[in-house]
Amino acid sequence: MQATAPINCRAVELDDLPWVDFPPSLSAGGIRWKLLNVAPELGSWAAIFDCPAGSSFASHHHIGPGEYYLTRGRMEIRGGEAEGGETVKAPAYGYEATSAFHGKTYFPVDSEFYMTFLGPLQFVDMPGGPTKALVTWDGAEAAWLASQP
Repeated sequence: MQATAPINCRAVELDDLPWVDFPPSLSAGGIRWKLLNVAPELGSWAAIFDCPAGSSFASHHHIGPGEYYLTRGRMEIRGGEAEGGETVKAPAYGYEATSAFHGKTYFPVDSEFYMTFLGPLQFVDMPGGPTKALVTWDGAEAAWLASQP
């Protein structure tokens, strides 16, 4: 019988990672992030985001599903409750289905959330519009590595 190859595991001490600016072409208001994991075998990536009051992510489609945990603050998704979307208050768990579209994800107060992306994010100016950026696991990893000293 042949030995089974060990499973690669990882533990990340959040305080050991620096906060770095999330690309301003994909966000506004000073969002910072820490890349925690990439899993090429799943096409997934996981990160934690620090979102100052008034910050937002640009319009995007979830090409694959995603799960998040809002650890503090408040997040307005698809315009928030006032515009028919959702307003999520911490602590909260959320699931984003494949093909979910966000015209804008807005943080009215200082907020922080962890998210696992099971596939890429496609940043666009409008639904069905041309792609501004496609953020895959390897693109997230390349952006993270480029931000390190």
